[in-house]
Amino acid sequence: MDENTAPTVEMSLAMLSEVVGKAADDLRSVRATLDTARVDIASRNTSVSREVLKHAEQVITHLRQADEALRDVLKNLSERE
Repeated sequence: MDENTAPTVEMSLAMLSEVVGKAADDLRSVRATLDTARVDIASRNTSVSREVLKHAEQVITHLRQADEALRDVLKNLSERE
């Protein structure tokens, strides 16, 4: 992007806010599904594949990175005052 098409700070923050809101909704939905699956697995004494565990670990890593990045954004926003 050149200077004429680069998003403004306000546009970037609006996009981030929208994405965070959607992600929050998605995470709540996923959490409910995970909780249901955990109860089902425990009650039937079943297991899940290693593939599921591998993907779960990847998600945990990505969410931790996202959490750190969001903390940096909030820290930088609070420092501007």
